[in-house]
Parts: sequence; C-alpha cells; structure tokens
Amino acid sequence: MTGAMTFSLADLNGMPEPDFVAALGGVFEHAPWVARDAAARRPFATVAALHAAMCAAVEAASPGMRHALLAGHPELAGRAARNGAIAPDSIAEQASAGLDRLSDAEYRRLEALNAAYRARFGIPFILCVKRHGRAALLAAFERRLASDPETESRTAQAEVCRIAAIRLDALVAGEGRLRTTGGISTHVLDTALGRPAEGVAVDLVEIVSATESALVARARTNADGRTDAPLISGRPVPIATYELRFALGDYHRRLGLDLPQPPFLDVVPLRFGVAEPEGHYHVPLAATPWSFQTYRGS
Repeated sequence: MTGAMTFSLADLNGMPEPDFVAALGGVFEHAPWVARDAAARRPFATVAALHAAMCAAVEAASPGMRHALLAGHPELAGRAARNGAIAPDSIAEQASAGLDRLSDAEYRRLEALNAAYRARFGIPFILCVKRHGRAALLAAFERRLASDPETESRTAQAEVCRIAAIRLDALVAGEGRLRTTGGISTHVLDTALGRPAEGVAVDLVEIVSATESALVARARTNADGRTDAPLISGRPVPIATYELRFALGDYHRRLGLDLPQPPFLDVVPLRFGVAEPEGHYHVPLAATPWSFQTYRGS
C-alpha cells in the first residue's frame, strides 16, 4: 500500500465487497480474508471501529488461520527483506527502523536471532518496527525469545494489529482516527536576556549504542525560540534513547558576548528516553552562558 490512494470511510462503507477487499486486503499481511470478514460487519462509524472489526476477525479465526497469518510475516532484515522480495509496506517499515542499513555483524546477529526464534515458536519474530529504534528492537527480540509459545503467539498477534493500525490510518480518512502518531519538539529560552533564543542550531539524534548515533532531524530555532516544525511528527516516535544537541556557544558568539575560549557551554546535550511512541515529548532548553535546565513539557 505504500504510495497507494486513500479511501474515505463513507466510500468503504458503500463499496461492493470485492472492492472493499481490494482496498484493504493488504492491511494484514497476505491475509485478505481479514478484510473480507470485516466487510460483512459494515457500516463503520469510525476508523477505529473498522480497525477493531478487523482485529476481531483475526481473534475469531481458527487457530490454523491465525498461525498462517503470523507465519506470513517476513523476518526482520531476513534474506527476503534484503532482496526486496516482501510486500512494499514491509520494505518501507523495515527501512524506517534502519534495517536496510545494518553492518555485516548486525545482519549476522539478526539472522541468528531469527533462526532461534523460528525454531522455538514456529513463526517469524513480529514487531511493529515503526514504534522501535534499533536498540529497542534488538532488546525486545532477545527478551521475547525467553517467552513461552502461548504468550508469544498473543504478543505477535497484538503486534500485527499495531502494524495494521498504522497502515489503516494512512489509508483511510474519516471520523474517529486511530492514535498512531507522536512527536518530539523543543524550544530554547535565553534566561539571561529573558527572551526566546533565535537562531540556535538543534540536532536530534538517536543513540543506537555506546559508540553509534544516528541523525534524526536538524533545525534552527525561529524568533519564538521554536523550530518551524516539530523534529518528529506524523508518525510514531520510535522507542529509543535520544539526544538533543543545542549549539549554544555559536548562539552566544553571534550575540557578541565576551566569553572565555572555549566557552563553558558550547554544544549542550540533553539525553532522554522515549517509551510511548504515540506520546508527545516537548523537551525545552532554558539556558544562560553558564547554566541550563530542562523538563518534559506539553
């Protein structure tokens, strides 16, 4: 469905069943029967109700059909994914988590985890990767390997419904939208001058490991001390540790302040964790040339 047209809820409610299935058949990977079952439950007053009906169809299916649904998902960074031989949405979702840019060592680690997981549970490891950074993804993988088969089957099914929610929200317009997006934003206050700090360069990076970070967004504050747009918006905020890096020294040099060289505060890092992908994290900086503070705002 990547790049596909969108549909209004009203149109979906009025479509012949084959058209409804053609429109939504890819929401659940290789399982158009989920859309077919949901079509019989129309009309839907909200997008959330449509999603609930599709998840209910999965819940009501036979154990064999549910197992086939889970088994139809691609492995994370598996050979099929690396060769582009999976559904376009899955390609985009795995790329969003950086799984198309792993080192050889990381690919080998995931191959070993995939093999161990499939041997233990008989299905591929399923995770809504748009909600996880790379470090969180690997931690979840290793944690869930210790689970029992019944619990893991339920967890995998819940993750399938999370994936479907994000796909459905991108595909269907209407009342009662699903809560699938979060955000990260910031602003900078110059507390020495008592005004917003304009022109501060800001980088947002994801901390992948003790030795690796990945740039997520780069911006500069405007006259209100804010960036023109949130640093992350319109999608889930991947579970991860992040760092905001504020070029405070450059800002103060442009003001012509007589500071020691190097200045006491040059690039100010604020490291914080995101545990709620659908939450909004506003992380401001209140600073002088000699001090700073922050908090989680709204």
